[in-house]
Amino acid sequence: MNFGYSETCLDHDTGERHPEAADRLLAVREGLKRKHGVEYVDISPASVDSVTAVHDDAYIEELRQFCADGGGDWDPDTVAVEESWDAILQSAGLASWAAERALAGDDGRDTPFSLGRPPGHHAVTDNAMGFCFVNNVAVAAQHALDTTDAESVAILDWDVHHGNGTQEIFYDREDVLVASVHEDGIYPGTGRAGETGTAAGEWSTLNVPLPAGGGDAEYVAVFEQLLEPAIEEFDPDLLLISAGFDAHRHDPISRMRLTTEGYGVLTQRMRILTERIGTALAFVLEGGYGLDVLADGVVMVHEVFDGLDPSMPDGDVDEDVEALIGDIQTRHRGVTPPN
Repeated sequence: MNFGYSETCLDHDTGERHPEAADRLLAVREGLKRKHGVEYVDISPASVDSVTAVHDDAYIEELRQFCADGGGDWDPDTVAVEESWDAILQSAGLASWAAERALAGDDGRDTPFSLGRPPGHHAVTDNAMGFCFVNNVAVAAQHALDTTDAESVAILDWDVHHGNGTQEIFYDREDVLVASVHEDGIYPGTGRAGETGTAAGEWSTLNVPLPAGGGDAEYVAVFEQLLEPAIEEFDPDLLLISAGFDAHRHDPISRMRLTTEGYGVLTQRMRILTERIGTALAFVLEGGYGLDVLADGVVMVHEVFDGLDPSMPDGDVDEDVEALIGDIQTRHRGVTPPN
């Protein structure tokens, strides 16, 4: 598996005790150290033009100047230093590389994974929030549409937090499907099942807000009955996974119960789906704040592409989740309900 990585991303210093720290990337590198078939690629940062393809020019200039002036607290959660500007562009560039590499490749074992930080899926068109300044996966999706033969892109966000920025950027677009499974009722408070898109983008947004405590069985059911049918119906040229690992049962800031093996099953399902429908596949790192479980999650994704066949979860699906799936099946045009 090819991993996009740059030391520049380590220079984004969030200070002591901030959960989104450089140690996250170092832990992932340590976890991958003894794994077979790991290749790292250090590529150029994103251009300002590629970033402003999905963000307001005035906001990006304000952000550049904010970092040039030494940074500080953009908001209580989202902090920067002077070096953060280069890390921000580098992280977006790594995500764009992953999109390009996926579309150019013909070997699933070389599926790209962008290991950039700061993460991006909370960044909206004209503002930073939730540790995120530039929406990396949105930049990558738009870059693919603008510079390759791709005519449609799907983004699947399995981070425990809803990717409100990604949704907002593409909410009225018909060429980008944004699908998210996330914990209900936590930051940023968006991602309700009734948020389905608007104008030309109606039905191009699919949200599955799970109650706290959902684990492997619930996630697999959501993938099987909602997310995979929606992606197959949309039939994108490229699928980008906003890959947060903070729904893990041992992550310190969520209440979900996914296991490392569960992440492997989800990865395997996406691999099988994209191979079946002929869609390119790439991963873009988002959250994950327990260093060991973050590293384990990324390693699991790699091992699936290196030939590991993860075990399907045991146990029954929670009744409330079954009801949620049924409700979305009856209300969302992009999901085909069972016969």
